Amino acid sequence: MHEIGVSKHAHEMECVMYEERSGRSETVECGLEEETCQLVLKRLRGLSEGEFAWVRLVDPAETELMQLAEELGLHPLAVEDAVQAQQRPKRERFGDVLAVALKTLWYVDADMAVETGELMVFVGPRYVLTVRHGGADPAAEAARRLEADPAMLRFGPLSVLHAVLDVVVDAYSDSADKVRAALTKLEDCVFSTSRVDHTEAIYSLKREVREFRDAVQPLVPVLPGLLTGPGQDGQGHPPKVLPYFRDVADHLNRTDTEVRSLDELLNSVLGAQQARVGTWQNDDMRRISAWAAIFAIPTMVAGVYGMNFEHMPELGWSYGYPLALALMALASGLLYRAFRRNGWL
Repeated sequence: MHEIGVSKHAHEMECVMYEERSGRSETVECGLEEETCQLVLKRLRGLSEGEFAWVRLVDPAETELMQLAEELGLHPLAVEDAVQAQQRPKRERFGDVLAVALKTLWYVDADMAVETGELMVFVGPRYVLTVRHGGADPAAEAARRLEADPAMLRFGPLSVLHAVLDVVVDAYSDSADKVRAALTKLEDCVFSTSRVDHTEAIYSLKREVREFRDAVQPLVPVLPGLLTGPGQDGQGHPPKVLPYFRDVADHLNRTDTEVRSLDELLNSVLGAQQARVGTWQNDDMRRISAWAAIFAIPTMVAGVYGMNFEHMPELGWSYGYPLALALMALASGLLYRAFRRNGWL
């Protein structure tokens, strides 16, 4: 698995304004230059009742993010987390701003590898700010889902948080399915008739699954913290939005269980591969021992008659040489037949 940190390519910025009741949206395409950033800040200041904004950033530098942070009231520690892109999945609250760190995942079939990125989501009273690092872009699919179901926008910024979480967790599930397919292929190879050692491939996939677990498991306890109602955290979340987050949490729990089972199954496959390698080695040793025993008899007979003592029996016998060869061939043949019957050869 390759984890994506802060990249060196051109940064991107996009802002979308939503109306909660009508579901209408307006996209502001821009970069992170001073003029366009000020344009976004002006639009954010001009939000009316029933409107909220979704600002999407890709690989911003700290200086570029500070302008928005000051306007949106983000804590400096939250800005630092968003820029560094080395956070475990977590949930934090800075005043009236909810910050959620997520790992994005996608599977690369050619390399049998799970690539990772990171997404920070800041949810304020009238805005959502997402900061992405890595190749996967859950924000694009989340925006498409919101357009397909504009009724979700009645929940305000929480609708964006739900859509993003839903896309990220769906990507986890899709990656888990692909990892299981790769594991099934490895199983078929391990138990095939070919004598190929797949230990390295198993270890490689096991490493990917462990990294997968590191992304999924820390998020499992995070989601229930997003589901607390007004009586528990005082944030006044609409009760009707809570079932949507519970549904995402259920999907995440299923994926977490699947990833755990994949890790356990890989342990079993690795044990089976090691057992097969041991069996192959035992077979080789039996074959070597059998052939050594077969050649030991001719060696022994030839060694006895090669000692060149003057007084040895049958040295003057005219049939001694062919009889010795026949004895060696017969004994070797009988041993070969016995070893074949016992499966040693």
